[in-house]
Amino acid sequence: MKKPNLAVLGATGVVGREILSILEEQKVEYNNIKLLSSKRSAGSKLMFNGIEHNVLEAVPDVFEGVNVVLASAGASTSLLLAHEAAKRGAVFIDNSSAFRMEKDVPLVIAGVNDDDLKWHKGIIANPNCSTSQLMPVLKPLNDYAKIKRLIVSTYQAVSGAGLAAMNELTDNTKVNLIGMPYENKVFKYEIGFNLIPQIDVFTENGYTKEEMKVTNETRKILHLDENVPISCTAVRVPVYRGHSEAVTIEFEKNITPAIARDILKNAFGVKVEDEPENYVYPTPKNCAGKDPVYVGRIRKSIAFDNAIDLFCVADNLRIGAALNTVRLAQKVIEMELY
Repeated sequence: MKKPNLAVLGATGVVGREILSILEEQKVEYNNIKLLSSKRSAGSKLMFNGIEHNVLEAVPDVFEGVNVVLASAGASTSLLLAHEAAKRGAVFIDNSSAFRMEKDVPLVIAGVNDDDLKWHKGIIANPNCSTSQLMPVLKPLNDYAKIKRLIVSTYQAVSGAGLAAMNELTDNTKVNLIGMPYENKVFKYEIGFNLIPQIDVFTENGYTKEEMKVTNETRKILHLDENVPISCTAVRVPVYRGHSEAVTIEFEKNITPAIARDILKNAFGVKVEDEPENYVYPTPKNCAGKDPVYVGRIRKSIAFDNAIDLFCVADNLRIGAALNTVRLAQKVIEMELY
């Protein structure tokens, strides 16, 4: 297998730096690598694998000779550059929302629906962060008992809104502790000691775009029938890193909590922490910087027949963004799809 030429688009951003870190951790083999950014950051230097790299401006010609692009530079940038990269023979793995619901673009979580990679046409979409951590949990359960109904409530860390949002949480918290007024800029309301039941803009049906992403992306990734009802409520919480989700899943086939635990203990990328009698369950602070999706509070739902309630937590910057991007690149290389 030949070693690919890689490019990391958005290399100077929060997720881009995480991608570089994971590439190092995973010891991904490559022939050469280009670190790309906007014109504003071009010319800066980044250390990667012990070597200082010059950051190049992301323009179409820079993709010449590149086999795989790991992109995390926002939807507008991806819309400008994805097809340019693909036209030059690169596989563009996109972490933005630009192509997720395009019919001819596979939306993939590594280890969940890898076969969808085979029909890519140069662009592969990485799902939304809150969808990403849900899929390794739902896929094996759906394989066993087939999902009939899904209800999700997300508790999303501020890092999902970027570095400025993380700084706003810090500043807002400090100011609140000394009783001083604070002017929030990133969020609609103060995030310190608060919850905000809005992520992204509202749509005509009263749900936010974030909530509809979870609904539509889940359906696409798991190939669920259009008649399967899915509902999501997304809430921003004063946590730096790690999204949490309370999930109710109704199935067509009977499934017990014990069976669900056994299935999830053997699922790729999932770690079960479920001993409530010993206060063992996942929390965002404990999952920060780690790769698995942690699952606990697995119990029989008293609201629906053949239903399970559970709580899952994951580091949104890893499984929700950078880690899956790297895993997809590894799958593309391993399956020789470039």
